[in-house]
Amino acid sequence: MATYGSNELKNGLKVMVDDAPCTILDCEFVKPGKGQAFTRIKIRNLKTGRVVERTLKSNETISSADVVDMEMQYLYNDGEHWHFMVPDNFEQYALTKEVLADAAQWLKEQDICIVTLWNNEPIQVTPPNFVILEITETDPGLKGDTSGGGGKPATLETGAVVRVPLFVQTGELIKVDTRKGEYVSRAKE
Repeated sequence: MATYGSNELKNGLKVMVDDAPCTILDCEFVKPGKGQAFTRIKIRNLKTGRVVERTLKSNETISSADVVDMEMQYLYNDGEHWHFMVPDNFEQYALTKEVLADAAQWLKEQDICIVTLWNNEPIQVTPPNFVILEITETDPGLKGDTSGGGGKPATLETGAVVRVPLFVQTGELIKVDTRKGEYVSRAKE
């Protein structure tokens, strides 16, 4: 397993901390006027989702995490597991709600997602950056009803709730940014 010196760390790198795979969110090299230089990193545990800060001295090393990001197609949900398939070899994985976390609200059947595997076991799912979903329920927008900022909540076909402009109606397809959970535009499908 490869190791990284504190000067080789960068954002997005996958490393092992406390026997758990983590990804580096923020990395800052600090050279105080007095004392030894160090690197301060902010990491997210890929298994639990917790974010912590660590400080590494300039002579410390950290081992790389043996994780693999694979593109997988979301097949279906049987009520307890979400089933994904690797398109190349048709290998299937059944994921639990704990692994999916917030990604479950953006998944539509046949979508391609990034699934992070550690020791050949799924630990994280990243949905596509943008998804096109149908609005199943929203209040009708009335003309002149803009005193509150001009938005209204809408429930999507996956159960997610996003704020949409007043002109968007039930049954329309919209494009949603899954990273922020925000309405982007109407979809043309």
